[in-house]
Amino acid sequence: QVQLVESGGGLVQPGGSLRLSCAASESIIGITMTWYRQAPGKQRELVATIFNDAVRNYADSVKGRFTISGDGAKNTVHLQMNSLKPEDTAVYYCNASPFRRNFRYYPESWGQGTQVTVSS
Repeated sequence: QVQLVESGGGLVQPGGSLRLSCAASESIIGITMTWYRQAPGKQRELVATIFNDAVRNYADSVKGRFTISGDGAKNTVHLQMNSLKPEDTAVYYCNASPFRRNFRYYPESWGQGTQVTVSS
């Protein structure tokens, strides 16, 4: 399993910005990396996904405000969040899709999550 460690969460005022990072223990090249979030009392939802720093998809609720990017050299995925709203408050999780590499199978992996709170 790939080890994923998120960082960068915190408290920010509405309209502010935060940058989340997800450091992976394996190369992220060839892996679909996704940010999810889960607000209290709600189901976990997809926020943004990236593949090889080329293919990106976003939830409609964050389009135009969030940007996902990958750094293959550092095995890190970032989520730049701008124009934050109170409804963005959630625990944000990093996810790596299952993959095969060097004859080894890596199952789906999750990070421990990082709290983002948007409040005045």
